[in-house]
Amino acid sequence: MKITGIRSLVVNARMRNWIFVQVITDQDGLTGWGEATLEWKTRGVVGAIEDVGRLLIGEDPRRIEHLYQMMYRQYFWKSGIEGMTAISGIEQALWDIKGKWLGVPVYELLGGRVRDRVRVYDHLGGGTMESMYESSDPAEFAERALSVTAAGATALKFMAVPRTEPIEGLRPVRFAERMVRAVREAVGDGVDLMVDLHARCSSPAMALQYCRALEPYGLFFFEEPCPTEDLEATAQVTRAARMPIATGERLVGRHQFREVFERRACHVIQPDLSHCGGLWEARKIAAAAEAVSIAVAPHNPNGPIATAAAIHFALATPNWVIQEAISSDVPWRNEVVRTSHRLVDGAYGVPTAPGLGIEVDERAAARHPWQPELMQRYFHPDGAVADW
Repeated sequence: MKITGIRSLVVNARMRNWIFVQVITDQDGLTGWGEATLEWKTRGVVGAIEDVGRLLIGEDPRRIEHLYQMMYRQYFWKSGIEGMTAISGIEQALWDIKGKWLGVPVYELLGGRVRDRVRVYDHLGGGTMESMYESSDPAEFAERALSVTAAGATALKFMAVPRTEPIEGLRPVRFAERMVRAVREAVGDGVDLMVDLHARCSSPAMALQYCRALEPYGLFFFEEPCPTEDLEATAQVTRAARMPIATGERLVGRHQFREVFERRACHVIQPDLSHCGGLWEARKIAAAAEAVSIAVAPHNPNGPIATAAAIHFALATPNWVIQEAISSDVPWRNEVVRTSHRLVDGAYGVPTAPGLGIEVDERAAARHPWQPELMQRYFHPDGAVADW
C-alpha cells in the first residue's frame, strides 16, 4: 500500500477554520481523515501540510511511527505550532487508514479500551464565541449554563476571569467570583465546573487571588492560570492552590511536556491531539504523565474529526479523566460529517466502526468555505495589549 496524495479541506466555523486532512492511498477507496485546526493560522497550517506531506508520497501509510519520525526529523528546522498541527492532522488520518485496513476501531490499535464510556464537558453556551468569551453578566452565565446542562452535559467550562493586569486589586477577582457563584447556584453541585484563565495572569500572585476566591465553588480544575512560557509561575500556583490546576494545551511534542512533569507543575495535563503530534504522541505524553500521577484531560475546542480522534484516545488511556468537546459552535456542526459517534447524557459510547469512525461530507463542507476567523482584539483600559 502506498500514499498517493495528501490534501487539506478547510471549513469555516466562524471562530475557527476547521482544517480537515485527507490521506489518499493507491488502494481503491481507502483514505483516512484527520484534523489540523489551529485558530487564526489556517494558511500557515495548510502550507505546513503541503511541506511535510510531500515527504510521505509513495510511503506505506501503515508505518505510522516511521512516518511521524520522517515528518518530525527529516527537515533541519524542527516544527513549531503550525508544523506540529500539520503533522497531527496527517498522523490521525494514518490511524484512520490503518483501522479501516484492519477492520477495527482505532482504540483497538492503541492497546484496547480501558473504559466503557467517554465523559465530556461542553463550553458555556455550547461553544458559541459570544457565550464563551464575551458574556459579562452573571444572569447570562447562569442561563447559558442551564441550557447546556438541559441538553445533557454533566460538566462545563467557561471564562469567568476578565482581562487582568499583572497586579490588580479586588475588582476583577470579585467579578470572577460573581460569575462562578451564579453558575454554581444555577446548576447545583451535581455538575462539574471548570474555569479557564487563558493564561491571563502573568503573575502567580494574581492567579492565586483568583484561586482563593473560587475555592468555595469546588472547581473540577482551574485551567492555564499563567503563560506557558513561564513554567515556574504555573508551578508556584500548583503548589499553593487548593484546587486542581490544568495546563498544556499550547505545548507540542513530548519534549515540551517533559519539564512540566519533572517539576510536577500541574495536576491535569491538556495535550491537544490536533497540535501535540497526534494520537501516538499524545499516548507517549499521557504515559509520562501517568508515571508522576498527573491526570490527562485533552484540550479540544476543534471540529468533529478532532473529537472523534479524542474519543478513541480516551477509551485507551488509563489516566484520562474527561474530554473537552464543543456541541454547537455552529448549528450545522454535524452536517459536514457522517459518523456513528453519539453523545448521550454527557458521554460518548464505544464506537464499533473501523478507523476513527467518521467521514467528511464534502458537498456539505463546500457550503462553508474558508473565511477569515472572527478577530479577537483585547486591550486593557489604558490601551495596552491584553492576553486573549
